[in-house]
Amino acid sequence: APGSFRISLPFGAGRSAKPWLLPMLTSHIELARSSLPRSGSAKTARRSIQCFWVGEISHLQEKLPRGCLTGFTQSSGRLFLCPPEMMNLLFLFLPGDGLLLSGGKKWARHRRMLTPAFHFDILKPYMKIFNQSTDIMHAKWRRLTAAGPTSIDMFEHISLMTLDSLQKCVFSYNSNCQEKPSEYIASILLLSSLVARRPYSLHNYIDWIYYLTSDGRRFRHACDIVHRFTADVIQKRRMTLSNLGQDAWLKPKQGKTKDFIDVLLIAKDEEGCHLSDEDIAAEVDTFMFEGHDTTASGLSWVLYNLAQHPHYQDQCREEIQELLHDRDIEEIEWEDLSQMPFTTMCIKESLRLHPAVTEISRHCTEDVKMPNGQVIPKGVVCLISIYGTHHNPAVWPEPEVYNPHRFDPAASKQQSPLAFVPFSAGPRNCIGQTFAMAELKVTLALTLLRFVVRLDKSQTVRRKPELILRAENGLWLQVEPLPAKP
Repeated sequence: APGSFRISLPFGAGRSAKPWLLPMLTSHIELARSSLPRSGSAKTARRSIQCFWVGEISHLQEKLPRGCLTGFTQSSGRLFLCPPEMMNLLFLFLPGDGLLLSGGKKWARHRRMLTPAFHFDILKPYMKIFNQSTDIMHAKWRRLTAAGPTSIDMFEHISLMTLDSLQKCVFSYNSNCQEKPSEYIASILLLSSLVARRPYSLHNYIDWIYYLTSDGRRFRHACDIVHRFTADVIQKRRMTLSNLGQDAWLKPKQGKTKDFIDVLLIAKDEEGCHLSDEDIAAEVDTFMFEGHDTTASGLSWVLYNLAQHPHYQDQCREEIQELLHDRDIEEIEWEDLSQMPFTTMCIKESLRLHPAVTEISRHCTEDVKMPNGQVIPKGVVCLISIYGTHHNPAVWPEPEVYNPHRFDPAASKQQSPLAFVPFSAGPRNCIGQTFAMAELKVTLALTLLRFVVRLDKSQTVRRKPELILRAENGLWLQVEPLPAKP
């Protein structure tokens, strides 16, 4: 298992132990620095559940679908919450309690009210945005590759592209961030970097000390920029809605794209109550922060895997060319998403091999009985290793091999639904997974239609788990443009 502090303990053992502050903090630092699980080892294959301590808080790590079953499929969002000690540290910049941080009745209310924002009817118009943002990125790539194949950092370019799309889908705002600097976009990217870096230093765990450091001051400044931008958009939109009334406000939007803020402003709960401005800001900032990084990770790694396996890349390209062969415009439409079966298999296999989020945590608010009869005590934090499950040979034969045929519909019927969980599962799964998969498919399809990607032999790729799965020093691929369609 990753990290030297992960000590196997019987349930309930040592619960009265009171470690000092220093071991608690150094254990958190070891957690932040731990490498990805070496799930192919005999020890890891044998153990699906391990216990360890971080200070006075006991943790349980689960790696197999059977072990994860209870935590994933609880019928109530009240049972497993995000553990407060790490959430407060990592996501201090998020205002209020969005879906990521809230629990209980508030979480359930917000989940119900946000679900319509990800309905197919809302997502379909976003396809134009995904296509346009990808076109802008590809125009940059054509300029960079004008003199021949060029090595490009996938994470850098794709992160900007996903942020461009998100800003249009969430705010109906075009910052042109892929072509020129944007203060808001730069602040989002800076927060992502600072949040990932914060757990690596002991003094950063104490807020007032952290805010005295240069990183802490930059963190606060970036928070102010992001929060001010979001608040201004919401307040102006709310004022217009109040002045016009809902019917008059919605009339010009009929048949057009409703953005994320539009949907949240008119959302009502069972009692007819709306979300507050603070609630909307929390959900918007959460969506911007989580949405761009995870999709950028997924896209970057699938391009890397297809660069490693050019025969699969060629097969995907042929599928997409056949899909669009009689069209004048290279554009992926909503109905096309279900017509790319092999490309979808390649995306899923990449998400298995390189899940954007390698581990999720849940905080037990009451005792939980496991399928084998053991009880997870109240207060224990469950770390569910998505990476460990996806790489466990007891679940996936030859787990390090990139094999899209694992996700052939006929073969995957035999697999547990909890063996593949890149977007988590159960009531607290990723609410935006359909949005993310649509963007993944659009960008991948257009990229393979226009470019060939190859490995850059001068670069060594090492996986780097932070808040999302990155590559050390970037993920560089050789990009070569294909001849334009006549």
